[in-house]
Order: sequence, then C-alpha cells, then structure tokens
Amino acid sequence: MDKRGNGSVIGAVNTPSTSSAKGMWALSEQQVDKSNWPSIATAPTSVEYLVVAGGGGGGTYYGGGGGAGGYRTASGFAVSSGSAITVTVGGGGSGGTTPSSGSSSSFGSVDATGGGFGGYGNNGSAPSSGGSGGGGNRTDANNSQRTGASGTSGQGFSGGNAASDIATGGGGGGSGGVGGNGGESGGTGGNGTSSSISGASTSYAGGGGGGCSSGRSAGLGQAGGGRGGEGSGNGSSAQANTGSGGGGAGGLTTLSGGAGGSGIVIVRYPDTFSPASSTTGSPTYTVSGGFRIYRWTASGSITF
Repeated sequence: MDKRGNGSVIGAVNTPSTSSAKGMWALSEQQVDKSNWPSIATAPTSVEYLVVAGGGGGGTYYGGGGGAGGYRTASGFAVSSGSAITVTVGGGGSGGTTPSSGSSSSFGSVDATGGGFGGYGNNGSAPSSGGSGGGGNRTDANNSQRTGASGTSGQGFSGGNAASDIATGGGGGGSGGVGGNGGESGGTGGNGTSSSISGASTSYAGGGGGGCSSGRSAGLGQAGGGRGGEGSGNGSSAQANTGSGGGGAGGLTTLSGGAGGSGIVIVRYPDTFSPASSTTGSPTYTVSGGFRIYRWTASGSITF
C-alpha cells in the first residue's frame, strides 16, 4: 500500500477526479485535482477603447474641407462591475451651403471633440476649430479668412489654408496630420489614423478635400473623408462611422459641401473575462483574436 504524500490520512493515495471522490482526500490530492477545476470567469477591471467624434461638414465657394472628428484611444481604462458606462456616438456635421461642426463622442469620462466645418461663402466665413480643424476657403472679399482652423491637441490637427491667388480651398485637418494647402489643386485632407481594435486594421478620422474651380483637381479626402467639388460640383460626403470630414464644394455659393461622417466607439478586453452583463444601443459584439469586442454606431451603454 502506497502511503507516500498522503498527509495525515491513513490509507492508499486516491486518484482524484472531478466526477467522483473516493473517501477523504489528502491535501496533496486536492492540489493535484485543483489543476482540473473549471475556471470561473470574472468581469474585467480595465478595458481598451477607441472613441472617434463626428467629422465636420465641407464649405462652399472653393470651400474648405471639413475637419475630422477627435480621435482618442488607450488601454487600461478602469471599469467597475455592476456600474453602467455611457457611450455617446457623435453625428457628422451638415454640409449644404452653411456647414456645421461634427458632434462629440464619448466613453464614460473620455470625450472626443467634433470636427470643425470648412470655410465657406464669398464673404469668407471662417472655418471652425474642432477635434481637427476645417480648411480655409478661397474668398474674394476677405483674404484673412483663408487660414485653416486649429485642431485639439492629442485628438487632431489643423486644416489647410486656401490659395491666395488661385481658386482652391484647403483640406480639412485629420487625426494623423494637417490638411493640405490649396494650390494648383484643392488641398488634400489630413491623414487619418489606423486602428486594429476591431480585429481588422481600419483608418478613421481623415480630413475632407478642398474644392476648386473648373479645370483644376479637387482635393481628396482621407480615411473615408469626402472629395472636394470642382467648378459647379458639390463636395462629397464622408463615409458613415469614420469620423472623417466632408469635401468642400466648387465655385458657387449655391453649391453644397459634403456632410461629415458620423463617429464610432469601440471597446475590447481579453476573452478570459466574462461578457458584459448588459448593453444598450445595439452594439455589434464579436470575439476575435483573444478579445471580446463591442462596437457602437449609435449611443448606448455597457455594464460589466
């Protein structure tokens, strides 16, 4: 009879299993069996997030491109079990003849600022600042309004300037770089930023392209941002849920700049932790690459 490693229990060493127990187990038997016990998943204590605000609308009259929505991402955001966290997804700014800025997005205490609209109108209505700033438009009446607007530090960059002597607008700023200045062609939108938080590499928050006169090339948008219009052409709208800016319109005040793209919020954490106990806003939920991933295109909440 083998009594080794049986502690103070007298008798044969049992072979432990999770389906049956043979009498009283020694401490050594409990330790062996513990490695086979099923793990109990728990709620995470921190998560990784991506928060992108809505992009700004593009301007008119050799319009400036719309600025990208603010882009914020980080890991280690502390969460508490049982406490709901509010998720806000900002809408893109309007285009048309009078553009507007994009709306802010947020995840709990993390806020991203909406993108600024592009400069517009023959009288030179200045572009607005935002997560990224709108591009300046070419004006006849007020040269001081040709300068692109500023972005928000840590979220985006400034818009580009309109040309001083050529009918081309500046590109909107992006999360990854400043908007291009107008010149022989409309300014290109500022670069967006690539993220793989969703499980696939995707670019967000690019600037919209600047508009231009006939016979020239309009500025291109970045990361789904709108392309500028040429001559009597309207600016193109940005893709939804990219947070990118709309394109500036061509050379008429009656033309429409493109609308900015709506924002997005994505949260992920290792799949060794439990799924969220509840969500609102109908986020898309996937498990990929060892992570649980929640993706909102409309406002809602999450509770762990």
